[in-house]
Amino acid sequence: MPPTLERLKWIYSGVLAVFCITAAVWILRSGRMLQAGSPTYPVVTPSVKPTVPQNTSGFTVLKGEPASLVEVNGSRTLLISAYLEHRAKPKKVLVIAIRFRIEKVTLQCNLLCQEKFYVSKAATEIHSDHFGFPYGTADISCPLPSGCETPTHVAITSAAVKNGDPNDLKFLEVRNQRALTSFPYTFTSCFSTMYNFTNVLQLVQSLEMLQFMGVNRVAIYKTNCSADTQRVLDYYTEKGLVEVIPWSLSKYLNVSRRALPKQDPGDIHYFGQIPALNDCLYRFMYRSKYVAMHDPDEFILPQSVNSWVELLPLLEKRYGADKCYMFENNWVPIEFALTPPPPQTLPQQDQWQNVSGVNILKHLYKEPPKPVFNNFKIITNPRSVSSVTVHGVLKSQRGCAWTDRNIARMYHIKPRGQTEMKPEQLIYDGRLLSYSAHLAPAVDVVLRDTGLLPEDSLS
Repeated sequence: MPPTLERLKWIYSGVLAVFCITAAVWILRSGRMLQAGSPTYPVVTPSVKPTVPQNTSGFTVLKGEPASLVEVNGSRTLLISAYLEHRAKPKKVLVIAIRFRIEKVTLQCNLLCQEKFYVSKAATEIHSDHFGFPYGTADISCPLPSGCETPTHVAITSAAVKNGDPNDLKFLEVRNQRALTSFPYTFTSCFSTMYNFTNVLQLVQSLEMLQFMGVNRVAIYKTNCSADTQRVLDYYTEKGLVEVIPWSLSKYLNVSRRALPKQDPGDIHYFGQIPALNDCLYRFMYRSKYVAMHDPDEFILPQSVNSWVELLPLLEKRYGADKCYMFENNWVPIEFALTPPPPQTLPQQDQWQNVSGVNILKHLYKEPPKPVFNNFKIITNPRSVSSVTVHGVLKSQRGCAWTDRNIARMYHIKPRGQTEMKPEQLIYDGRLLSYSAHLAPAVDVVLRDTGLLPEDSLS
């Protein structure tokens, strides 16, 4: 190689080395400047379980047990349950049903009274909240003929079916035979509907919190769930807290998984949620002083007292008795798990890390309120209400009252999906944390007793 080219080669190599060193120093200093100039927020940790769980029994969904519905001969109507309606003048039998809304078939009531057979013409009313799906919740009213004041069973048929053999009819038992004034339960919570459910930890936390509130019974309309969830349901059923009503409707209808047909077409809204809620209302009308309509991930918490037992007298005094009370919804997104501000501290929770589901004690920050429809839920005297819907009531005797948020409010702890919310926009609310000293050991006991925690893992 000529001497001139040799010198140029060495000069080029030296310039390249200096440039690389300078660039590296500049990048390092810039990174430090950027880090020093960035705002700081509370620690954010992922709160969703890994997609490949260690405990597969907590995530594998089992096939659900079919709901026990009666198909009406000569109609597309499905019957759920029948109740004696003491508030009607005169009394009648009310059958809660699911009806094809455009069908014009006239229905007939076939009543059994003291082993005698009576017939009356049915009146049908489809609830206004059906969200545009082909099927909706319906009330079928059966007048009581003379001599049949206390029917024990009812069958619904098409009026076009004449002179049928009573032995061929499918009868429903008529419940609520007596209008009781004292009740075995003070508070009952209605969960509708449990589907594809694997959220074991949050379910246990919810059921323990409800007992702190004073709830004696929880009715769960179950479509399907995981094996671990079923283990928890069996545990609480044996304890006398939970009553499971099988609610898989796929044998009868193509259920939608969403609230609107455009989101997920089907025959009926959201796994048949509204007929389930109405059945729960009547099922506990004379078994419970109050009924709460909410989901397992929704927590109605008083702010100045510690339980619903203390809360309801305050509401009745302020807003009047025999009403439904509406509770403002506060969204608590589980996409963020922010540490509480000092001096608040979290209880020991590491023992729950292999239990499927959301840990509510990691989610104490709520979204700021927005001036839009609030997804509220209710607690009501069931004897003052005739029909309910997802949020609130459709028919009641004395209406509903909004509960002041400083008296009580609801926390909805769930995934929010795609959101533009940033951690610094969330608002800390320590009300749930105030129950943690009692909640954490109670949850430990249940998880141990159900075999979801080893004996030596208790805090």
